[in-house]
Amino acid sequence: MQTQQNHTQGDGQVFISFIIPAYNVPTDMLRQCLDSIKALSLRPYEREIIVVDDGSDLPFISALTEYQDDIIYIRKANGGLSTARNMGIRMTTGAYIQFIDGDDMLIRAPYEHVIDLIRYGKSDLVMFHHTDKLPVKMDYNDNDPISGTELMRSRNIHGTACGMLFKRTVMGSLQFTPGIYHEDEEFTPQLLLRAERVITTDAKAYFYRRHAGTITTSNDMRSRLKRLSDAKGVILRLNTLASTLPAQERMAMQRRTAQLTMDYIYNIITQTKSEHYLKRRLEDLRREGLFPLPDRDYTTKYKWFRRMTNTSAGLKMLLHTLPYINRER
Repeated sequence: MQTQQNHTQGDGQVFISFIIPAYNVPTDMLRQCLDSIKALSLRPYEREIIVVDDGSDLPFISALTEYQDDIIYIRKANGGLSTARNMGIRMTTGAYIQFIDGDDMLIRAPYEHVIDLIRYGKSDLVMFHHTDKLPVKMDYNDNDPISGTELMRSRNIHGTACGMLFKRTVMGSLQFTPGIYHEDEEFTPQLLLRAERVITTDAKAYFYRRHAGTITTSNDMRSRLKRLSDAKGVILRLNTLASTLPAQERMAMQRRTAQLTMDYIYNIITQTKSEHYLKRRLEDLRREGLFPLPDRDYTTKYKWFRRMTNTSAGLKMLLHTLPYINRER
């Protein structure tokens, strides 16, 4: 099994820490995840693979004997995804960090493109796409580097932390909030505000498995209400943070907060179909100055949704016309 050591980089070299939190993941899926990393053109001294077993019923290590020279295996008491990722962050020595859930995997060709953008684009962070279908197209469109602040001011972003390869020093002391769903939505915008050179690409480099038992496919109403409550908590914390930021960063975070608030209202409607619950949550948002949604020219969808939610008739129409969805979109 690997031991940790300090690593230096020469021209054209990268050193990536792959952090893999896993809890009761099927062993074959975890093996595919590890194989997808090993298949990359990175040489052994250009990568470290940190598997954080978050208190699974049975330790994974006995089923990963052939990987023991390639991985750092850590077993901890079950504490959830955030604590597992935070443990991985503390253990990492790489110049760059990539999060991968243990039941997902990287897609070699598009991810090699992402690595090239880091290696030759001299960027702090590369944002890429995920997919749940294979194969994927192998021609990519990349945007010129801009700051994370400018990116968030001008465009909507994908919140998933697994959709980024980023320089570890950009993160500073930032960590994931334990015990909540939507931890990525809180982490990602704060990380972006710290990045001076961000490249976005449409390369679908991450294969995401949607299967029974994942958070997003749970049908349990208690779980759904917990997710909605946690989403509101994330929005409130980001809104509070926005008020402390300089003007440009504040506008960027306010856009992200408005987008998350729109998603939150949409999810209340589609996951509960409860007018009473919706009214209570909208009053909570109103007290925080987050509702009605701010009058901003963000996207056509945002402007349409803002108009609909700004009247009682519009809210009733949304409650009656939007479909009931038993998972998050």
